[in-house]
Amino acid sequence: MIRRLVSSLALIWVLGFLWFAILLPRPAGTVKTDGVVALTGSGGRIERGIAVIEHHLAPRLLVSGVDREVRPREFAAEYRIDDGLLRCCITLGYESVDTRSNAREAARWIARHKMHSVRLVTSDWHMRRAAFDLAQVAPAGVIVIEDAVPTQPSFYALFLEYHKLIARVIQRTWGD
Repeated sequence: MIRRLVSSLALIWVLGFLWFAILLPRPAGTVKTDGVVALTGSGGRIERGIAVIEHHLAPRLLVSGVDREVRPREFAAEYRIDDGLLRCCITLGYESVDTRSNAREAARWIARHKMHSVRLVTSDWHMRRAAFDLAQVAPAGVIVIEDAVPTQPSFYALFLEYHKLIARVIQRTWGD
């Protein structure tokens, strides 16, 4: 009986990991939203968020998780952003330090701007957990469009992120 249970759990874990690793989320394309949230971290995320507003797919961008030392002028120079675009349309979020606090910061920004839809930009391997965390705290009825930045994650990165996602789901289900 115990062997069957352990074997079943092991099979579920393996199949879940295969699903997680092989079917990574993809870019969202040209769907329009009320805003875009780009999470800092691995490369391509901020650039993708900026491209979304430059292509008029969303009017506002929150860059969540910006280091407290980074000033708007430095950010604009780093990403070659026009001062007018930075002032009108880009919010630098300094409040978050991890995925859960990214979600809380984004939820407050979404509520403040009364958004009905938002595009979430992060790495493909990070998307599921980031979207899960945002869904837990976003204002009711907000549609979250997942816009994954394609990467080539290592086995270790996938393994670690899969377990972080499992831990978050378990924590939300039986704890939080």
